[in-house]
Amino acid sequence: MSLVTENPRGTCVLGGVNNVLSAVTRVCPIYHSGPGCCMQTSAGESGQAGLRTPYFLSSVSSPCSNMLEREVVFGGERKLRDEIDGAIEIIDADAYFVLTGCTAGIIGDDVAAITEDYRKRGLPVYPVTTPGFAGDSLLGFETAWDTFLDYIIEPAAVKCPDLVNLLGVIPYHDPHWSGTLEELSRILRKLGLRVNTFFTDDQGIATVRGSAAAALNIIVSPYLLKDTAKKFEERFGVPSIRFNGVPIGATQTTEFVREVGAALKLGQAIIDSVVKSEEKYVYNYFESIIGALSWKRFVVAADAGTAIGVTRFLADDYGFTPVAVIVTEPIWRDSDKRRITDALTNPEYARPPEVSFLSDHYEIRQKIKSYDFTLLVGSSLEDEVARETGAQFHVMAFPMSDKLVINRTYAGYRGCLTLVEDLFNNL
Repeated sequence: MSLVTENPRGTCVLGGVNNVLSAVTRVCPIYHSGPGCCMQTSAGESGQAGLRTPYFLSSVSSPCSNMLEREVVFGGERKLRDEIDGAIEIIDADAYFVLTGCTAGIIGDDVAAITEDYRKRGLPVYPVTTPGFAGDSLLGFETAWDTFLDYIIEPAAVKCPDLVNLLGVIPYHDPHWSGTLEELSRILRKLGLRVNTFFTDDQGIATVRGSAAAALNIIVSPYLLKDTAKKFEERFGVPSIRFNGVPIGATQTTEFVREVGAALKLGQAIIDSVVKSEEKYVYNYFESIIGALSWKRFVVAADAGTAIGVTRFLADDYGFTPVAVIVTEPIWRDSDKRRITDALTNPEYARPPEVSFLSDHYEIRQKIKSYDFTLLVGSSLEDEVARETGAQFHVMAFPMSDKLVINRTYAGYRGCLTLVEDLFNNL
């Protein structure tokens, strides 16, 4: 290999696909792969993201064809059919998705044709034909949505002007995904909207199928789901707006509310009413804790969306000094890097931080040690370098292996109060 990454922050495509499917109520992923892929992708994603386990199917409970040497030589299509038959017989699910592992991808098993045979018989079985070696779990997240667009989502007979799709929060790969979707949904509902989150409120495959009725896709990521947004608009007439990551605190969340309101042409009165009540709620609490948390020079090492959200909150809303931001997932497009850098280097009340794009843990660790700072925000992987530097350390990003996260979030208006509490309690 020409490049080896120390401690990559994610798994293969299968892990990302499984994150999505296992978070949709009553959906069954079926692995067409070697033994252990279902367990390893679950352990590498949900097992490193606040210790929650998917409640319907996960890890070794997921059906798997367990391909071995025999299937490599003679093909695994017959074994896959047996596995699908067994899954349908035993697992009462609303939809079954076949995930293609590296072995099946290399030998060329025709998963699409097999699943089509089942659909002709009226059985909801669908292919996810991207093999594991094609990329990382972030690609898997996008691949799952491509599959939904190709096989599940149906044209809407009637558009719903008050319905929105909330996209960009990755189940399990974002340790705070449940709470974040709940908080953003709470805010959007105050605007009079109905919200498809797809992964909370027991929303299942029927919600995915009917998502073309939405008036708007709201994507809370600086770069993910570009093709998804394009397909949604071209095929189903659903436009999209993009927000640079999950908003944290009053400043960003008010921007978020106003952008959504403008895109949907909501009345100015309802927008101003929501902003006024939510900002009053936050600032009343802030007034009671002024001075409790002393000034910090901080470094952030996290995925782009988390890094933008926490950096802007700590700099603009709380008055801390951003020293540096290290974006830790692989970002390939220069246009994405520019967008992320612009979002990080335009703070309202502070000097812009130095921005780096590094995925190798050794390089990240060495970069962190080159700065002078008093607070480090990162993942569980940064614990060692934080102890070496003596800085205060707060775990906020994936991988997160030393915290239990149920529906805790730092997002939105109310989540920022939780963040300030955690920073003080972790002094």
